[in-house]
Amino acid sequence: MPPAPVRTNPFQSFWMAGYECTDQLNCFGHRVDFLPLTGHLQLLDQDYQDLQQYQLTTVREGIRWSQVEKIPYQYDWSTVRTMLAAGRRHGIQQLWDICHFGYPDDLTPLHPLFAQRFAALCRAFVRFYRSEVPEGELIVTPINEVSFMSWLGGDVRGTTPYCVGQGWEVKRGLMRAYIEGVAAMREIDPSIRILTTEPLVNIIPRSGASRAERIRAAEFHDYQFQTVDMLAGRICPELGGRPEYLDILGFNFYYDNQWELDPHYRIPWAEKPADRRWRSLRQLLAMAHQRYNCPVVVTETSHPGVDRPKWMDMIGRECAATIRMGVPLWGVCLYPILDRPDWDFLDREWHRSGLWDAVLQPDGPPIRVLHEPYAKALQEAQTRVRRASVAPASAEVLI
Repeated sequence: MPPAPVRTNPFQSFWMAGYECTDQLNCFGHRVDFLPLTGHLQLLDQDYQDLQQYQLTTVREGIRWSQVEKIPYQYDWSTVRTMLAAGRRHGIQQLWDICHFGYPDDLTPLHPLFAQRFAALCRAFVRFYRSEVPEGELIVTPINEVSFMSWLGGDVRGTTPYCVGQGWEVKRGLMRAYIEGVAAMREIDPSIRILTTEPLVNIIPRSGASRAERIRAAEFHDYQFQTVDMLAGRICPELGGRPEYLDILGFNFYYDNQWELDPHYRIPWAEKPADRRWRSLRQLLAMAHQRYNCPVVVTETSHPGVDRPKWMDMIGRECAATIRMGVPLWGVCLYPILDRPDWDFLDREWHRSGLWDAVLQPDGPPIRVLHEPYAKALQEAQTRVRRASVAPASAEVLI
């Protein structure tokens, strides 16, 4: 493994908050737009103020491509400008998703001009951002969870382009755009930091599996790294990936990220005694770090319902252990920080997975109600990680 470059940790806080910014077409073809639906746009100042008591001063936000570019190559940055101003008022560092989940109405990842349009959006965003914030590092996720979006839209008809058996082609289309977007942004501002955000999973064969089944499960497990390998130019070099495009590796980790392949069976995480097939977060992060020799971040994690504090306790213990192992873990993002509805059944299902629950109102945005057991578990996790840390977050380190 080649030596890694010296990198500085750009994050203002280790513990971060993520605001659900999905603007995709759901499985019924309906456009969803979560920033106003959760009330975050209407209550920006309150939301940012609420974060202060938990030292969550770095947040993930999204520009919502479908809302910014309603006419090709014409951009409306008014909402993003409002969000930037709120960040400045409250001392909040904002990390920006250019494309979280969702594209303009006239585009899909299979469209011949998808990458061209995305690269143009990236250039326009950097020019706009630097006109508003001339100094400081800009941290960008070009496209969130390419692996998941490829499966959802390419294999199970969950979103555009509503395909089956086209996951690989959707993934290539998204990564072509991702790579061209990185190149476009760095032409304008070479200092931009790139934060990848991909699912971190563990896929295993069933008990008693044949040799062929074990090989198949290992292949599926390795697929989680295809997008980052494309970004680095390790596979599909014709897309333009380069090793220097790897910067900070973000991984999204949830309770249902581990399963037996055939037949599909989710591995439980909270069993007593523990299920021996469950791989700890520290093991998975160490595996990813070893593969790429880059700093890592848990860019999304949460649990729905009553197990929120138990999950948070586990995350805190695992992150502390990861740091003690010497893995450069630079942060954890609680995602979503506010409760959110289900993409496909907006009127029926809210996940109850945030630090704040949402109490719906007949008029106006949802009221925020702190989930106190989760908050207590977060504070205990923060203490564990602080004790495990041996250097300030802003220190320069050799990864």
